[in-house]
Amino acid sequence: MNAHAPRTPHQRDHSDEVLRAELADLLPPPPVPELAPDRDRDLRHTVMRTALASEGRAVARPSRARRGRAGLRLGWIAAPVAACAVVAGVAVFAPRDTPSGSPGTGRSSAGQPASPGAVQVLSRAALAAAVAPAPDAGPEGYVYVKSLVAHAGRDASGGSATLPPAHQREVWLSADGSRPGLLREPGSADTPLGAPLPVYELDHRGATPRKSTLGAEPPSVMNPTHAYVATLPTDPEALLRLIRAETRRAGSDPDQRAFTVIGTLLAETWAPPKVTAALYEAAARIPGVTVLPSAKDAAGREGVAVTRTAHGEQTQWIFDRTTSAFLGERTVLTGTTSAGRAGTVLGVSAVLAKAGVGAPGDVPRA
Repeated sequence: MNAHAPRTPHQRDHSDEVLRAELADLLPPPPVPELAPDRDRDLRHTVMRTALASEGRAVARPSRARRGRAGLRLGWIAAPVAACAVVAGVAVFAPRDTPSGSPGTGRSSAGQPASPGAVQVLSRAALAAAVAPAPDAGPEGYVYVKSLVAHAGRDASGGSATLPPAHQREVWLSADGSRPGLLREPGSADTPLGAPLPVYELDHRGATPRKSTLGAEPPSVMNPTHAYVATLPTDPEALLRLIRAETRRAGSDPDQRAFTVIGTLLAETWAPPKVTAALYEAAARIPGVTVLPSAKDAAGREGVAVTRTAHGEQTQWIFDRTTSAFLGERTVLTGTTSAGRAGTVLGVSAVLAKAGVGAPGDVPRA
């Protein structure tokens, strides 16, 4: 009879604990949290392009974790700009898990119109951009961008994201996109940008690898050339519609996609004055954009910031208080996650110079 007697709650709890312990011994350890789809796609794309940048090189050498993208991320634009904004590395970056801070801390501000303060800052930036000098890069020249960048990374064992010191980055991009560009960072070999990259294809299992190349992507807001950016609409509404259309397949948050792309275009390209002004005015039409009274870029320059929060992260565009010039970006956690506490800086940049030059490696005169 005792063999069939009902178990007491204490006995059931103890039995369940034993069963869970036995299952834990049998199951493999939990995997490292996966990246968000946008980040995973861009990381894989950039790893492939960077690894195959040299003719005949089949395996990528280890590189610094996430060199300076828009990225982005500060940026996540496809090559050639992706190599400037999100660069291949061995780090596993901060996952966009649900923050556990105060209620509402990490929630997206989608649906709310841009705040009056943000609209004012962006309007001033548009007015300043409209009277700024026009780019002087000719059709056969190169756009030179010099910046400071730093991006936090995590290794495969997890742990909080760590932001390394900012380092200098120089980029040369063909104005019309027809010639290879160049990425230069201290301590690393120069990386070609936009060149046809070798890949190896297999016709069938056991076949000899056949060398081919990746086809060039057409210019777009996610793969911009200087010439393409110069043709963007100067009407803010039309420009925002175009950006939304060209980023439709890049993720599930159209407002954040648009905000991210505009930020990368501002940081990584050199648009004509009227186009730059339209980019600021278009950003002022994106829901959820707010103002932050004070923020610093990677060079330590303090200014006022326009921000947008999504997926537990806040993207900040920093502007000079006096001239309304775009200084740089920051990305900050808005709530405590496995990547760190609220306020942890995941990325920071500072735009130092833009100029037109004749060839990769040329630098503008001081």
